[in-house]
Amino acid sequence: MKIRFTVLGEPQGKGRPRFANVKGRVITHTPDATVLYENLIATEYRRQVGSAKFPDKEMVDMRIMAYFTIPASTSKKKQKQMEDGEIRPTKKPDMDNIIKVVADSLNQIAYRDDAQVVDCQLRKYYSRQPRIEVTILSVD
Repeated sequence: MKIRFTVLGEPQGKGRPRFANVKGRVITHTPDATVLYENLIATEYRRQVGSAKFPDKEMVDMRIMAYFTIPASTSKKKQKQMEDGEIRPTKKPDMDNIIKVVADSLNQIAYRDDAQVVDCQLRKYYSRQPRIEVTILSVD
């Protein structure tokens, strides 16, 4: 099985959990921006793919293409190099945080648990249309 979907907007990474001590108990809180982005990814998956889900024990391979906005302040020469993929983003969010937010948001939606992801690749590029493109496929 092979599934593809796109999430429009600037790629985001998984935010670090926040901790609070309330009456002697430690409470964790996921940042609101992370929750919103995870919900957007899940919503776009359902809208574009429907209810397709990998079987519970199936090994899956995830490929993510992250396209970041070309900064307007960049020279026209550099903008062209960015569009052509000659200059690629070396800025935050880090690749591991992008992978984490995508993988976590698809738990119980595309697969039972992201532990089923046995192979993963993320590539970062610049584009005039910021987005992430996600492909998930069965490992043969």
